[in-house]
Amino acid sequence: MAVGAEFRDFVLDLLAPLRPSARRMFGGVGIMRDGAMFALLAGDAMYLRVDERTRAKFEAEGCIQFSYRRAGREVSIGSYYAVPERLYDEPEALVEWAREAIGAAHAVRKGRGRASGAKKATARRR
Repeated sequence: MAVGAEFRDFVLDLLAPLRPSARRMFGGVGIMRDGAMFALLAGDAMYLRVDERTRAKFEAEGCIQFSYRRAGREVSIGSYYAVPERLYDEPEALVEWAREAIGAAHAVRKGRGRASGAKKATARRR
């Protein structure tokens, strides 16, 4: 899941109009704006934060959820979906998708946009 500096710089250049910051985390890179993580880089892929308003758009493009292997099994994180490959060649469109991801990330931080599954996880802890 390591992210190469070249890919990280490429993505940050594409997202420059948003003035994002990047932080290494869990072998990947988190892309932040105003304290909210709206994108995740893992390997050579970029994943954007989704919510109930934007998830269908990613699914219609055939995008996959972020996943990783842990203890020999696949773990999926449904709140981040891969960016459609075409957007790497359409920087203005990528910025618009990223703006929506920023909105989703801020809504979650404010408690208004829990990702699906978040309520279930909370219920199981009780």
